[in-house]
Amino acid sequence: MLTVTNHPLLDLRAFITEFPRPLADLPSPPALLAGLALEHEAPLHSDDHVRAAVRELLRSGGFKPTGRSKPASEYLLKAAAEGLTSINAAVDACNVASLHSGLPISVVDLDRVTLPLRIEVAPPASNYIFNRSGQLIDIGGLLVLGDAEGPCAGPVKDSQRSKTAPETTRTLSVVWSSVALPGRAEATATWYRALLHALGATTTSVAPRPA
Repeated sequence: MLTVTNHPLLDLRAFITEFPRPLADLPSPPALLAGLALEHEAPLHSDDHVRAAVRELLRSGGFKPTGRSKPASEYLLKAAAEGLTSINAAVDACNVASLHSGLPISVVDLDRVTLPLRIEVAPPASNYIFNRSGQLIDIGGLLVLGDAEGPCAGPVKDSQRSKTAPETTRTLSVVWSSVALPGRAEATATWYRALLHALGATTTSVAPRPA
């Protein structure tokens, strides 16, 4: 279900999550919400080396990961300093894992995308709407997840059309990492999946195929 264009720096992990109930009926427990705080005791911790490697990964296709286009994990770091709030159990688990690992993570509703899925560098002038206000992000040169309709998620911001909703029961998560951070993608995905299992969800690895 997922193909990946050859990339010299990319090291990713992908998996499907099936939730026991729609997200509207699955509130995040206190133990998960505690992980949204910077001071939370987590098995992984970000640092300048991680942030530099992630930025280099995003730059490799010509994208400029600065300002409003910085990696999602860096956005979370700033937001956590001001106090992250709960969105839903799927996104909260994603945010906890991304915040502390320093790796960007995409999570999309599998019922809101159209197979097949692929990961590639977006061509110049590509964009998509990333919020309910209809704002566009320029993703030209950025590694992205795409479906039959075009790009739908990435390590900066996911598209609005693929985001989780109250009725969501199945998601695909993509952990974006670099070969310069050996073992970090696997460690992050393992911890992230454990957070989801604690919610009663089941997860299944997705093995990408070369494009």
